[in-house]
Amino acid sequence: MVGTLAARSGGVLNMQDDGALPKVAILLCTYHGQHFLADQLDSIERQTYPKWELWVSDDGSEDDTHAILERYRARWGAQRMSIHNGPAEGFVCNFLSLTCKADIQADCYAYSDQDDIWEVDKLQRALDWLSSIPSDVPALYCSRTRLVDAENRDIGLSPLFSRPPSFGNALVQNIGGANTMVFNEAARRLLREAGENIEVVSHDSWAYMVVTGCGGRVMYDAYPSLRYRQHGSNAVGSNSTWAARRLRMRMLWRGHLRTWNERHLVALQRLQRRLTPESRETLELLAGARKRSLIPRLVYLKKSGIHRQTLMGNLGLLAAAIFKKI
Repeated sequence: MVGTLAARSGGVLNMQDDGALPKVAILLCTYHGQHFLADQLDSIERQTYPKWELWVSDDGSEDDTHAILERYRARWGAQRMSIHNGPAEGFVCNFLSLTCKADIQADCYAYSDQDDIWEVDKLQRALDWLSSIPSDVPALYCSRTRLVDAENRDIGLSPLFSRPPSFGNALVQNIGGANTMVFNEAARRLLREAGENIEVVSHDSWAYMVVTGCGGRVMYDAYPSLRYRQHGSNAVGSNSTWAARRLRMRMLWRGHLRTWNERHLVALQRLQRRLTPESRETLELLAGARKRSLIPRLVYLKKSGIHRQTLMGNLGLLAAAIFKKI
């Protein structure tokens, strides 16, 4: 199954021609990942979808991460696995730098953390959906996850969201972790246009914002596509526990949401001409709400359509608006 370009049928990725399957570039960022990295690499190797290549950006590991990576590259070959040095400015900068790396050319792109375990059909499910979207339409697949502990024992599931993905939701909530995300070249072009040197909270919430804001399509799959390992060294862990919810509330009251909104309003200016008229109006209403007194602030927020996925989340958002924390 070879060929560097996906076959097209009416502008859609063609999944029927085995000789021209879409190529997936897996974007893996590592940092001191020796404890769980081999499990993740093994799960990538077991994927039922065959046409992938792995691009690794290491952010200065001083443990056995490099030795593990070199061992797998020797086994798979340099054509399938490429290892690079990251910017050493944190995981968000590392992922953004890899996303914008000009050397990487593929039809679709999949973010990967160093400590998860992918289900064998993770890429196939994503490509099955992406293949239904015209190639010039930005498209992003994400999914629910199965939570496991450090020993890979089941401990639960991530939250199940039911409201449709949208820009109004993306501005205040990310529904899919980066470790589940697979996106097409049209989406990647938008991310590259915005650039890697931007101040955003996370690369996954940014991708969700960009795709929805620019008129793209997002698929949230209720099927858990990977085993999301929870351990003491997670850069970002699950947000489904009560402890995580309490932490989010503390962060909200300390002004983190308002700071994040400031960063995103600035970052989205880079894609102003790509945003849909509806998205631009949403941003204008959000920006206006942040400057108004209480009643106009609530009116602007309501008109903007900004929302979270759950009742409790929306009550928290309302409280944030009342106390000028948006």
